[in-house]
Amino acid sequence: MSSTTDTSRTGGEWLESWDPEDEATWDKGLAWKTLWVTTFCLTLAFVAWFLPSAIIPKLNALGYDFSKSQLYWMAAMPGLSAGLLRIVWMTLPPILGTRKMVALTTLLLVFSTVGWGVRVQSPTAPYWELMVLAFLAGIGGGAFSGFMPSTSYFFPRRMQGTALGLQAGLGNFGVSLVQLLTPILIGLGALAVFGGSQELEVAGKANKEVWFQNAAFVWVPLMIIGAAMAWTMLKSVPIKANIKQQFDIFGNQDTWWMTLLYIMTFGTFSGLAAQFGLLMLNLYGAGNEEIVRGSGATAEVLIQGYSVPDPVSYVFLGALVGAAARVVFSPLTDKMGGAIWTLISGIGLIASISFTMTALTPDTSSAEALQGGFDRFFWGMLAIFLFSGIGNASTFKQMPMIFERRQAGGVIGWTAAIAAFGPFFFGVGVTLFGPVAFYGIGVAWAVMCVAITWWRYARPGAPKPG
Repeated sequence: MSSTTDTSRTGGEWLESWDPEDEATWDKGLAWKTLWVTTFCLTLAFVAWFLPSAIIPKLNALGYDFSKSQLYWMAAMPGLSAGLLRIVWMTLPPILGTRKMVALTTLLLVFSTVGWGVRVQSPTAPYWELMVLAFLAGIGGGAFSGFMPSTSYFFPRRMQGTALGLQAGLGNFGVSLVQLLTPILIGLGALAVFGGSQELEVAGKANKEVWFQNAAFVWVPLMIIGAAMAWTMLKSVPIKANIKQQFDIFGNQDTWWMTLLYIMTFGTFSGLAAQFGLLMLNLYGAGNEEIVRGSGATAEVLIQGYSVPDPVSYVFLGALVGAAARVVFSPLTDKMGGAIWTLISGIGLIASISFTMTALTPDTSSAEALQGGFDRFFWGMLAIFLFSGIGNASTFKQMPMIFERRQAGGVIGWTAAIAAFGPFFFGVGVTLFGPVAFYGIGVAWAVMCVAITWWRYARPGAPKPG
């Protein structure tokens, strides 16, 4: 991950004398082609990573019988896997090169995706097997820490806020894409080339015939196409850095400060995106025994006049808002600097998390009170996604400005790896502490990060403005 090329890697897929800071020789077309091909594959990686979040809330309705705790742990597993695998993937760009890394990673996405498509067709899979599939889905999250640093090699520092923001933001759209399209795809019997239909029992509603395998199988051809595009269209920058050299980032204190800040932003985004549906279900829907008793068409809605929300109609909006914010605000971070927007992100998260906390204990005294609580919960969650998305853009602008090129790629990979544990820590935190206490921890974390941002990066005369 040095700006110095490795002359032992020349010809074929390996570029020669690559220096994006030299306008005279920089191949702008190749840089943007790399961005778009890699972004297409990254979007599919996020689809694979968050496919379980679209399926898990419906497993019991499909005939499985898991407890709330088991479902939270299952939804958390892709986050644990992604965090661990990102530590691996962050070392791959200098070792494999962009072409091999992107192509092979995209092919690996097929395994977990096919597995979910098979196992939703009959409620017979043991819990451990679904946990293994959830773990393998984390490969899609692990890819981020390889794809982003490798793309940063192709662009000059003045454009990295925009380039990385576009790639990460459009890649993040994979989350909302899978959550938005799942309820549509499962209703299209004509797409069900493999397997038959299932009976979906939704609390308070008539049973529904669905083809849940469509939610997984439809992405497999695109993953194969993406791998083929990467193999035939991409090149690799011969960055010279062995494993030992890559880990010298840990001697720089800003690696640790930026890790804390990215946990606040992407950790929040990924954690909420993975758990949004389950949280909504258990607070305001069929998972709350104080609101609904029973399941399927025979379910009894205890609060008359209250319409139980279907999570699949709402959850995609959170990831959509967060991803859009990352794309829209990335050019602004290039113009104004990242630190000021990280500060705004932190302050916004303090306010929005605090607001949402008022709706984490549903008032079941009346339909009006319950509906009002759900409205506060929903809009508060969207505000959290908005400010986390802004912070995702701004922190990725800061890192290339704070660190020299070789270290910047490593720090991007490392911070992304740690923040990818968001779905895991959110699921575990809600299970162990309850939503209110865990959101309170989130407020305290954001307060700490605002102080760090102001002291280290945003105040006049800050040691590392960026």
